[in-house]
Amino acid sequence: MPATIDPTDATTTPQQTAPSSFVRAALGVYAFLIVYASLYPFSDWQNLGLSPLAYLNTTLPQYWTLFDVATNIIGYIPLGILLVFALPTRVRGIAAIILASISGTLLSGMMEAIQTYLPSRVPSNIDFLTNAGGVFLGALIGALSTRPFLEQGRLYTLRQTWCLTDVNRGLIVLALWPLAQIYPQAYLFGHGQFMPVLSEWLSNLLSTPIDLAGWISQGIDLSVEQYWLSETIITACGLTGAILTLLCLLRSEAPKTLLCLFLIASAITVKSLATALLFSPEHAFEWITPGAKGGFVIGILMLSGLAFAPRLAQRRLAIASLLLSLVIINAIPANPYFVETLQSWLQGKFLNFNGAAQFLSVLWPFLAVIFLFSHQQEQYD
Repeated sequence: MPATIDPTDATTTPQQTAPSSFVRAALGVYAFLIVYASLYPFSDWQNLGLSPLAYLNTTLPQYWTLFDVATNIIGYIPLGILLVFALPTRVRGIAAIILASISGTLLSGMMEAIQTYLPSRVPSNIDFLTNAGGVFLGALIGALSTRPFLEQGRLYTLRQTWCLTDVNRGLIVLALWPLAQIYPQAYLFGHGQFMPVLSEWLSNLLSTPIDLAGWISQGIDLSVEQYWLSETIITACGLTGAILTLLCLLRSEAPKTLLCLFLIASAITVKSLATALLFSPEHAFEWITPGAKGGFVIGILMLSGLAFAPRLAQRRLAIASLLLSLVIINAIPANPYFVETLQSWLQGKFLNFNGAAQFLSVLWPFLAVIFLFSHQQEQYD
């Protein structure tokens, strides 16, 4: 049995106070998502002869909403926290707040400047100011929480006690799973539907309409019951793959049931809140369909038995579940009932984040499978 870490042991202090590779990886991923959300849809670039910094000299817009301001602030708070946590351990307090605030503000300013060349995006000084305010609040929170969460080693100790070694990449992948629920999907936990995205990219590249999804599913005509069955399988496989990935990272002494329930609850909460924000509050739980409920129950039943399987078996079954879900979701025709539902709903705000959310939804199962393959290779080489 691996030895536990004593937080009071002076010999562990340098390791605990060293900048966490997990935090730095999380910072890189979050910064990438901000860039993707800010520059989506990455098309129709034009030079209108305007200075990229012209937005700084314009008057504040007359029409803005509290929702937009709150979204801009909240979106940059995690960036400020992660920037402080990722700084060298000798940089703390006021210096950490200043450095993190400047870095986050420069990133926001750069994104607004580049939007000058995107006709579909409008650079805004109020967006820049609210983003800067968000990163400052995040830096302040990060500076106040550095000592209890990093320097006193609580998170480090828990991670060392509950998790296997060298699982930082896996923890990043799992942290992204709830966020992947933001983009509206035809099937619960049905990530990795890359055919429509690939078709759009090829159509733009070749200047001709290309529908890979339609070509693959040509001649397949599913009934309502068959769509429900497909969603049941996809939901069960997606849930099983994600939770087995978590179980692969945990030691025997970890509170596995509690951690699994927390991850599932996080995903469901994000799914419901995102649906309410993207459309309207009355649609927050429209994703609870018969197929989703059946797949969720089957997934829980599968996990009840697989939780006691050997770690190698869990890893292989996680890969198999995610790959099976990928195959099914990209092989069957688009669900016409879901498409009709989307068209009938009044889409609300938060749409600027759809690009990053869709990217994450498509990419997540591939990240998980790559990690599971590489981690297995590292352990058994």
